[in-house]
Formats: sequence, structure tokens, C-alpha cells
Amino acid sequence: MSRNTPKTKSKKAPPRPRAPLVPPRGWPGPGGGQVANVDPPTMWRATTVQACGLWPFAAGSGAPMSGVPLGQHLFTGATVCGDPLSWFTRAQYISNPSLFMLGMPGLGKSTLVNRMLIGLAATGVVPLVLGDLKPDYADTVRALGGQVISIGRGVGGINVLDPGAMGAAAERIGGEAGRVLMAETHGRVLNMVAALVTIVRDRPVDDHEQSVLSAALHHLREHTPPGRQPLLPDLLRIITEGPDRVRAVTLDRGDETRYRDAVDPLHRSLLGILDGPLGDTFASETSTRIDLDSPAVCVDISRIGEADTQLTAAAMLAAWSDGLGTVAASHALADAGLRPRRWFFTVLDELWRPLRAASGIVDRIDALTRLNRSLGLGDAKITHTLKDAEALGTDSDRVKARGFVERAGMVVCAGLPRQEMEELGQIVGLSRREIDLVSSWSSPPGWAAHGDREEPPGRGRFLIKVGGRPGIPIQVAITDTERRLHDTNKRWASNDPVIEQASAHVPDLSKLSETERNWTA
Repeated sequence: MSRNTPKTKSKKAPPRPRAPLVPPRGWPGPGGGQVANVDPPTMWRATTVQACGLWPFAAGSGAPMSGVPLGQHLFTGATVCGDPLSWFTRAQYISNPSLFMLGMPGLGKSTLVNRMLIGLAATGVVPLVLGDLKPDYADTVRALGGQVISIGRGVGGINVLDPGAMGAAAERIGGEAGRVLMAETHGRVLNMVAALVTIVRDRPVDDHEQSVLSAALHHLREHTPPGRQPLLPDLLRIITEGPDRVRAVTLDRGDETRYRDAVDPLHRSLLGILDGPLGDTFASETSTRIDLDSPAVCVDISRIGEADTQLTAAAMLAAWSDGLGTVAASHALADAGLRPRRWFFTVLDELWRPLRAASGIVDRIDALTRLNRSLGLGDAKITHTLKDAEALGTDSDRVKARGFVERAGMVVCAGLPRQEMEELGQIVGLSRREIDLVSSWSSPPGWAAHGDREEPPGRGRFLIKVGGRPGIPIQVAITDTERRLHDTNKRWASNDPVIEQASAHVPDLSKLSETERNWTA
């Protein structure tokens, strides 16, 4: 090739067109296919031994893991555990072993407490359901091998003058400790009788009438033969006779008219208890005493009619008094070295029912349920809304009822309307996001397209608040066993299985002879 020959230039290949970048959710706009939501990937659970190679990271999710497994964290999916006793004793998250739960009906409040009841029973804690109204817990207590006591007209009753387990423990312990326990027993019986009078009157008992009741109970206890417990008719007889010990507190100064003027209102109220709606249930011996060695106890008052508010409230208060007296007796015997130490977990469901029974009943509930942290007793109080407290008659009663929420170590919220959440936020300290979240759970279910039963969006969802900590939203999924033991809608079950079972015993007329068809007809 000659030196003057021109060099040919190399040609570059044209660039390839780049494929358009597809957005994560698809193309927006007309003709596109943008997806509104991306389904989350399938989640699997395994132990640390099984999944250590697949998930070697040791960072935790921050969800509490002490106590009964309640459900999954609504946002992270982490397991959330908790109950008032575990968070007070082991984790020390709360300073008072108590829980207050609020929520609209049908969202699973009693289901969550039922799970706590089962989990605590597995650790040796004794559940006490003191007044089961529907009943929600009786089947669970039976499955745990516990004791179910039925209270109602013609079913069973409670003698409110019977010291029960506390009186038996005081006699067994003896000495100074026994005397102190017997004095506490007297105060509990006095509070219970005053509560019954309050329910009948629809107003609190006067101070001088409490003195008359106290003196009459002391006299009755001293003059009742051993082996027999006094009854309400015996108390009425003592007030009618007017022994010197009772007359002394009325300041009658030997004047029969002054004495009758002082005791006649109380006399009429006691007659109203015996001859009114409460007499059959509280005027006779206790049908079944609570067994201190039972693994669980349920006082079933579901036989009492829905409209019988006075008897319902009185039965609940009597059950609470008897149950908490049993707790005190168990601890007194343990302190004396006569039995092992046991912890208890009380469930006080449908709290609004006794609150509305009579003016001043809040004082009686407060006296019966104000728990000492050294008593070894946790409790769960369940109601619908704070408006249950607002419906009370006096300002003092409303303030005391609100105190149940303020003193609770744990506050658990199911679905509630926004206005209710705003009011609750002033007591508990809820953030705007927490109020929006819980308010959204109170929405009704959507319209089912094919007649299928759709659950409300808030069923099984709860927000757990402890002090000023951020709330923990959880989702509870119940097992088949829990669903079988705890079905609050069993009265609404379909009749189809019953009809099918009855139809199986009806003969097919087409396969019978004419004579057999005539006999069947």
C-alpha cells in the first residue's frame, strides 16, 4: 500500500434503545396497569435454631415478650405477650397489677381476657370470674377443671352474713392474726349488707345506720350457736328486739320512740330485701362455697333476667365480696404457713351493670375492688365506654368511676368512636395517630355481596397503653378450641343442624306401604 493512500475510518455500532423503566407498581395513566396495593410476601415462623442460617440477625423488634401470648403486632408482625400479673411481677412494666378494657360490643374484649385467663391458669395463677353474665367464661373454667357456681332464683344463693373462707381461716389461724382477720371479715360483711340496702333504696346508707348494722352484726355473731351461720332474717330480728348494744349506738336514752325513729328506715329497707326481688337469693344459706383448692372459679349469674337490674347488681357485688374474701383467706393461711402461696386473677366483666344499679354503689365497688399490691391479686375490669361513668347520678360517683381507669396499670382499647377516644386521651394520654387508629376500628363491616357474614374491621384488634409509653397495636387470632369455649353468639346459631338431625329420624313416606303411611299420618 502506498504512503499516500487515505486511511478508512472505523464505524461505531448504533446504540441499542433502552427498555423503559417500569415503575414498581406498574404504568399509571390511561392504558396503564398501575396496582393500588402490593400483596405482602408470605410470612413463615421458625425457632432460632431452625432459622439461624436464614436469618442470622440478632436485632429484636421491641415488642414485650413477658406474659401470656396475646397476638401479633399490627405493623411488625412480632409476637406480643402480656398480662397484668406478669408485667407487674417479672417485667415490672406497671406499678399496679390491674387492667381496664374499653370497647364497643362484639369486638372481642372478653375473648382477649379469656386468653389471659387460660394462659395465667397454665402458670398456676387462679382465675376468679366473679359474676359471669352471659356466660362468657363458664365453659373455659370447666375445661380447666375449675368450679362453676350458679346464682339466681331457684338455682343458688349467697348468704351475705356468712364469713365464708375468711371466717374459717380466722378460726384455723387463731391468736392475734386470727383476730385481725375476723375484724376484716366483719367489715366486709358490713359493706355487703350496706350495699344491698343501697340497691333497694337507690341512695346510700346513712352513717348512724351503718353504726346500727355494725352493732347488730357484732351481737348476732356473739349469740349465734357454733356451726351455724346467721342469716338476714336473724339480723332483722335483732334490730326488732333492740338489745342494749344496738340501742346504745342510736342514742335512744331509754326512750322506745327514739329507738324506733332511728331504726325504722333501716328496718323497712331490710324488709324490702327479704320480701322484695332480692330475698330468695340472699335470705338463705350459701348454696356452694368457693373451694380454695380449685384451679379456677366462675360465679355464673346468667340465669338472672336481663331486666332484673337490682338482683344482677346485688349478685355481682355478693360474688365480688365472697371471691375477694377467699383471696384474703388464702393469703392469711399462706402467711401462717398453713398452705402454699397462690396468686389470683379476677375478671369483673360488664362493669356498667352494677354502676347504674343505684346511687352510691360506686363506693361499694371501690371498697370491694381497691386492691393492695401486696395482696397477690391482679384484676381485669371490662366495660364499653367512659360514658358508662358519665351516666352516674352524682359528680362524686363519676369522678370515682373515672378513677378506675386512672389507677389501672394497663389500659386496653378496642374500637371506640372518635369522641370517646378524645375523652379517653385526656386520661390516658393518647397521640393523634393512636386516636385515629382505634377510631377506625369502630367502623361497621362492609356490605357482603353474596350474603356472607363479614366481620367488623376492628374485631380482634386492640391498643395496649401503659403510662406514657407509645401504644402497642395487636391483632388477636383465636384458635378453634378458644372459639368453641368462648362463643358469645351461641344463641344466634342457625337451626339447620337441629333441623337436619330431626329430619334424619323422620321416615321416608314414599318407601312405606299404604297401611304404614296411614299409621304415620
